[in-house]
Amino acid sequence: MNFDLADLRAFVAVAKLSNFGAAAKELHLSQPALSRRIEKLEDALGVRLFHRTTRKVDLTTVGREFYYRVDELLNGLEQSLLGIRDVATHVTGEVTIACMPSAVRYFLPTVLLSFHALYPRITVRIIEQSSADVLTTVTRGEADFGLSYTGTQEPTLDFQPMLNESFVLACKRDHPLARKSKVRWADLEPYDYMTVTKSSQNRLLLDMALTNSPVRPRWYCEAQHVSTLVNLVEAGLGIAAVPRLAMPADDHPLLVSVPLEEPTITRTIGLIRRVNRSLSPAAQQLYDQFTTLASQKSKGRRKTTPVTDATIGSKPGKSRPAT
Repeated sequence: MNFDLADLRAFVAVAKLSNFGAAAKELHLSQPALSRRIEKLEDALGVRLFHRTTRKVDLTTVGREFYYRVDELLNGLEQSLLGIRDVATHVTGEVTIACMPSAVRYFLPTVLLSFHALYPRITVRIIEQSSADVLTTVTRGEADFGLSYTGTQEPTLDFQPMLNESFVLACKRDHPLARKSKVRWADLEPYDYMTVTKSSQNRLLLDMALTNSPVRPRWYCEAQHVSTLVNLVEAGLGIAAVPRLAMPADDHPLLVSVPLEEPTITRTIGLIRRVNRSLSPAAQQLYDQFTTLASQKSKGRRKTTPVTDATIGSKPGKSRPAT
């Protein structure tokens, strides 16, 4: 029959995204070129695969059945190619990850180095976003999977926990609280305190945890991003409560992290993916490497400290990753 694998991949992309423009962008084709591939495939099969309107593209009954078979066929072929060592280095493709900035440096380098060594011609695209935007991007299918600390309550998403991290006090080394081994939230009240805006999921998490606290720090400055707060603290404008991964290494010349308690507030970072949607073999390989890394680091830390410690994978005397 007069069609090839490229035509089948074009068909699968349109079926998954329900949009010719989005599918053309994913395949790095012009929209007219993509349309020609679909028309060629329909002509070869002698059936209509899509119902097209000005707003939406839906699979026909025949197209839906054909999609299940073709998707399984292509995934099986790609999986076979990835499993052949001499062939895997020539396999091409793209995997897209949506990731909140504070998790980028901690999780990505080790995994990406290993993945790139195995599959050097597969492109990995990283979208750095807020946790809420990560959820939206994954839900819309604009990323294969994501790294975030929200999504546990989303019925359309699967959340795979990787790491529990605590919020810490960010302050300069010459600050009075910097010399303490730990501080209470009530201890922050006398000092210039900064926080993220109410639109941030981190702010929501903090406000909920501190609802019943008799004494809460009063903020005088808000910032949209945690990274901005860290920069403001470094500039000497005050103190802030931030996730541990957002802080630089322990040997930073200006900044220090002090554990916060009463209450201790934590967040769980994990992998999120769409429910009942299989990943491409390449994306599944990368996803599995993330879960393997999390498992290895977790086992390594259980020998000395609980998994709830956000320093999973670090060693005494060594610098922790920063964002």
